[in-house]
Amino acid sequence: MNYFLGIYLGGSSVKAVVVTLSGEALQRENVAFDPERPMHYAETIRDLVARLAAQFDGPAGAIGLSAPGMAAKDGRSIASLPGRLGGLAGLDWSQYLGTPFPIPVLNDAQAALLGEVWLGAARGSQNAILLTLGTGVGGAALVDGRLLRGHTGKAGHLGHTCLDPDGPPDICGAPGSLELAIGNCTIDQRGAGRFANTHELVKAHLAGDAFATEVWRKSVKALAGAIISFTNILDPEVVIVGGGIARAGEALFPLLREFVARGEWRVCGHEARILPAQLGEFAGAFGAAWNGLGQPV
Repeated sequence: MNYFLGIYLGGSSVKAVVVTLSGEALQRENVAFDPERPMHYAETIRDLVARLAAQFDGPAGAIGLSAPGMAAKDGRSIASLPGRLGGLAGLDWSQYLGTPFPIPVLNDAQAALLGEVWLGAARGSQNAILLTLGTGVGGAALVDGRLLRGHTGKAGHLGHTCLDPDGPPDICGAPGSLELAIGNCTIDQRGAGRFANTHELVKAHLAGDAFATEVWRKSVKALAGAIISFTNILDPEVVIVGGGIARAGEALFPLLREFVARGEWRVCGHEARILPAQLGEFAGAFGAAWNGLGQPV
């Protein structure tokens, strides 16, 4: 059987999916590596590709890869990822793995969005955005059926949207950004040191803690404000929200939709749907596979 392979390189593990052209998942893999060991992530991927080729009686018909960092303009490598996964920047995966075809590379959030558009919550959409809420806030945008990449490739980094020009800078220099307003990276400051992470904040909010409720509502209101702006700039059919914080579920989505409804400009009655991501931790692998196939959305 001809198969295709999508690979998502995370901070300490490699997630991969073996898929058919129709999107049927034949196998899922989650293989840990040692991030402190030089190039162990690359060796892990090479060994995984070889093992799957032996298992499926031949090499994959196409491979796509996604990873953190900014993808190069030629789509063959990650151009920049300061401080993590040494050797990844500039690594041409088709050369490293010795494939007869190029292996296209995407940023992890871009790949997750493609996965959700192919098989998940945004299936069939031509205009969609994805926000991943975790330590930081990742993002990606699909505009008229094409990934938004921009001049340098940084387009779609929605988490670095400025919400408060007088606020402190985030890791990219954006003052008062969305990432600082809701990411786990600032939970200690926003929660006055009371919560180790956003899950603890939400738990306290649901238990009736007034301070936790105030902090949580302020965080979600900031997210809503950013989404309102994104709907005016990008006009999506659907806004997909994923990542660890999105697992707050009913504590997040009804409140978020309520805040967005107060300010969304609903031209001709169109309301951008706000939905939880469906593909979970393998979204980036599915999106990488679709990108490797070179298929239109």
